[in-house]
Amino acid sequence: MTDIIIYSVLGFFGLILFFGCFATVQQGTVAMTTVFGKYRRMMTPGLNFKIPLIEKVNRRISIQNRSVELEFQAITNDQANVYFKAMLLYAVIDQQEKTLVNVAFKFMDERSFMQALIRTIEGVIRGYVATRKQAEVLSLRREITEHLKEQLDHLLEEWGYHLLDAQMNDITFDDVIMKSMAQVVASSNLKAAAENEGQALLITKTKAAEAEGNAIKISATAEREASQLHGQGVALFREEVAKGMTSAAKEMQQANLDTSVILFSMWTEAIKHFAENSKGNVIFLDGSAEGMQQTMRQMMSMDKLIDDKHKPH
Repeated sequence: MTDIIIYSVLGFFGLILFFGCFATVQQGTVAMTTVFGKYRRMMTPGLNFKIPLIEKVNRRISIQNRSVELEFQAITNDQANVYFKAMLLYAVIDQQEKTLVNVAFKFMDERSFMQALIRTIEGVIRGYVATRKQAEVLSLRREITEHLKEQLDHLLEEWGYHLLDAQMNDITFDDVIMKSMAQVVASSNLKAAAENEGQALLITKTKAAEAEGNAIKISATAEREASQLHGQGVALFREEVAKGMTSAAKEMQQANLDTSVILFSMWTEAIKHFAENSKGNVIFLDGSAEGMQQTMRQMMSMDKLIDDKHKPH
């Protein structure tokens, strides 16, 4: 009976030793083993053999990309609180054993590494923001990110990692500052809108004045040309009338007729024209025989004056 118990115990320990000879490593990770606390070797993904009870898996390291999100506060040079939300993407430099040993044993555990990383990022950004004013911070998002990358690259390489990307997802201030900034932006927009409206009104008024001036110039030019043409027409009309009167007078003189008939005819035609084209309703005319004789004498005197003027001296 005692032998059976002994064999059972030995068999149990044998199974423990047997299964303790193997270790499974997941894809995307490597395992670092130690013997009596000292680093011995690196296990790759898959089923690995190890010395039971003596060789232990001390640390499993992911060789995949890692990301961490951070939220922290900084103070500007003019004592304004700034709140940051950042995202960091990093990974181990390579899969060489020397690099992985550095990653595995540089820090006591993963928590210590993350604490050092977060505090370093906060310190870098706080130191940069402390030299800037609150009004500058929002416009320096890219510069802050580039400064963070420059400071982290060398430090992460010492720890066995390299930085893949860093982003400042959000930059905010206290509510009072955010409201005041919104008011400043709103007032600036109103000012710009007023200036644009004033410029548009000025342009509209200027164009309207230019158009009115051009219209006046065109109208004046047209009136001047019309007056010139009208004067030329009147002059031609008078010239033709004079020619016609001269010709008619010569013919009547050759026929021994009284040329005063021409004057009488012109007088009656003028009266007819007044009656047909005048805008008035009443024409005052001396229709008596004495008035007609007086008019005829005046017209004959003018005709004689014209004849004397044209006779050679």
